[in-house]
Amino acid sequence: MKSPTRDYHPARVERSASIRRPTTEVSTKRLVLPKGKQGVEVEVDGRVVKLTNLAKPFWPELGITKRGLLQYYIDVAPFLLPHLQDRAMVMKRYPNGAAGEFFFMKRAPSPRPDWIELCHIKHSSGNVIDFPMIQDMASLLWVINLGCIDLNQWYARCDDVDRPDYLHFDLDPVPGASFQKVIETALLLREGLESLKMPSYAKTTGSKGIHIYVPIERGPTQKQVWGFAKEFSHALAAQAPKLITAIYIVAKRPRGRVLVDYNQNAWGRTLASIYSVRPRAKATVSTPVKWSELEKGISIDDFRIDNVPARVRRLGDLWKPLLEKRGRFKLEVYL
Repeated sequence: MKSPTRDYHPARVERSASIRRPTTEVSTKRLVLPKGKQGVEVEVDGRVVKLTNLAKPFWPELGITKRGLLQYYIDVAPFLLPHLQDRAMVMKRYPNGAAGEFFFMKRAPSPRPDWIELCHIKHSSGNVIDFPMIQDMASLLWVINLGCIDLNQWYARCDDVDRPDYLHFDLDPVPGASFQKVIETALLLREGLESLKMPSYAKTTGSKGIHIYVPIERGPTQKQVWGFAKEFSHALAAQAPKLITAIYIVAKRPRGRVLVDYNQNAWGRTLASIYSVRPRAKATVSTPVKWSELEKGISIDDFRIDNVPARVRRLGDLWKPLLEKRGRFKLEVYL
């Protein structure tokens, strides 16, 4: 195995010895966590997961407890899990709820169940980080039980952590910019991508902005993907300088603009996953939306922990094309 560099990082998947069923199948039997209990053990596909502190308030003003957070992820799991599989997970833990202090954890904690699969990534420093991966319902519940509210997985799968299968743009309002301006920017960005014949899919961030993703064929390195995103973002900002900025230095960003953040495409960065609950006051969710919905107008608060499961059951996974092998763009034509 070659030594790691800034652009090459050997990675190894540590699989579980136990056999699991495919997690892309939608179960017809809904798991419901009991109410009025502090702790419970649940069996999922032959694996026992211990869930603790279920009555702890995570959004006291909304009456949402840790149990409610776990139940949400159970309900959306059939649609969420395929987007997480085989990707290293950076854990952001909120042990005292959404308004409490948080801390990041990269290495999978010990002790842990022997069925938690790991992605061992060797960094250029020589350090090897043992990231957990969310491969099924049991590992999803284990991670959420640690106090993770949102999920932040790597862009590239663990078999080659230097070659992602999508690029993305994080549209973030600079102070003084409204969410309507974010929507305007998203629609302009879509037009720019369409002019290059690149497919694109949007979701709310669940916080303040919009994420736009482009499924690409694996091949270009993360650095090359970042370079394209940077060039595209600056070109877009030049076309609408009173609306958009691509300036990464905070002090130099003009007020009232929407930042097209391309830097999150850099190696090792993450964004909140699809269907992630966010630690915001209204327990909002990063939710896929149709372009027609953006054209009509939406707000971040339209998509919350209490209504997204029903929406997903009704509409299905609007981001399913990001999982398909067909329809991915070959980015090399612009590199």
